[in-house]
Amino acid sequence: MTEHVHDAGTHHHGQPTHEGAQQSGLNLHEDADNAVDMWDGMYRERARIWSGNPNPQLVAEVSGLKPGKALDLGSGEGGDAIWLAQQGWTVTALDVSAVALERAAAHAAETDHADRITWQQQDLTEWEPEPVFDLVSAQFLHSPLLPWREFVTSAAAAVAPGGTLLVVGHHPHGLPSWSHHHESGMFFTPEQLAGALRLDREPWFVNVLTDRARTVTGPNGESGTTLDTVLRATKHA
Repeated sequence: MTEHVHDAGTHHHGQPTHEGAQQSGLNLHEDADNAVDMWDGMYRERARIWSGNPNPQLVAEVSGLKPGKALDLGSGEGGDAIWLAQQGWTVTALDVSAVALERAAAHAAETDHADRITWQQQDLTEWEPEPVFDLVSAQFLHSPLLPWREFVTSAAAAVAPGGTLLVVGHHPHGLPSWSHHHESGMFFTPEQLAGALRLDREPWFVNVLTDRARTVTGPNGESGTTLDTVLRATKHA
């Protein structure tokens, strides 16, 4: 999902949040019959929505990991998946929007790593994960159609024994000053994330569980600070 506090050209994230689309002047087409129509409609509004740069927390948390099989949830126009492939990962990239995936594949074809990425259209509300990935990355998967507790549980279920789960999202109390509207309950704190994943009882070693401030640029070029909730955990082998 998108980092909702940025201008649309500043960073890549997968599918945009409700507020992210509003901040960027995009229409989420909430009267669409399903998620596919809603997100396809938004992506068709512009030839390119995001910059193609990887999410900063992804770079910070994954750079030191040994490459293997990675899953990028909500891959959007492909910035994260392409970066992972460039680091040596074999990537499966899932997104509900065929429009976004077509663009992502085109961007990947401009690199030397397109053969490392498999693009798949998938509605995550209907997804049945299998624990086969060495890395599962869910970056800002905020959507009014996808309760966050459901997606983080599914993401965790896709991690192979010995693999890494990386979840990054907006902290509900760390939005910048210009962010005056958001969907209630769509964001999460580190404590809420840990509780949803039962990290104290399930087979996880928690590497990172924190909130992390980051400077962002607003829709009119103003500078501000946002707070990311960051979890990196390793599943016991």
